[in-house]
Amino acid sequence: MITTVPTAPSTPPPPPPLPLVRLRLAPHGALPRRIDGVWWPYSRDLLTQLPKMLAALPRAWGDITGVTVDAAAWSAAPGRMFVATQVVRLHKAPASPHAADRIVLLSPGLGRWDLQVIPPDATEEAAALLTAAALDDRRPGADGARPPTPTAAAGPHGRVGPAGRGTRAPRW
Repeated sequence: MITTVPTAPSTPPPPPPLPLVRLRLAPHGALPRRIDGVWWPYSRDLLTQLPKMLAALPRAWGDITGVTVDAAAWSAAPGRMFVATQVVRLHKAPASPHAADRIVLLSPGLGRWDLQVIPPDATEEAAALLTAAALDDRRPGADGARPPTPTAAAGPHGRVGPAGRGTRAPRW
């Protein structure tokens, strides 16, 4: 006689863990900075990458309601998108020769933050070099002078607050 033992239905394996946001913010300082951080997205799909990056920002940066990106560097995206519980307006502008591959984040009443974007296909070594160069305040400009600081007309320049909202130090 053969007896069958009922088995529990097999459960599917858990999904792979979501990749960390590759975001490094500049240390908080008294002086304005040209670059407030470096972001290394996994792709040029703005609709996928932007919400993850915004969720990793410090709470001190407030709610980001406006984002300006290089129009040629990113995939097509609508003029606005819903992130978490709020609308974020997306502005696509031609790349500036002074700010190639940069993303600008705006938070009403709190400031503006500029992040250097590392190309998604960069190697870890290249990303580390680009990050170090972008976040080095002591690095002089091409003519040996410090880069100019933003004027009051340009609006308040953001400061990096304490780490918050899921920020993790990237390994690169």
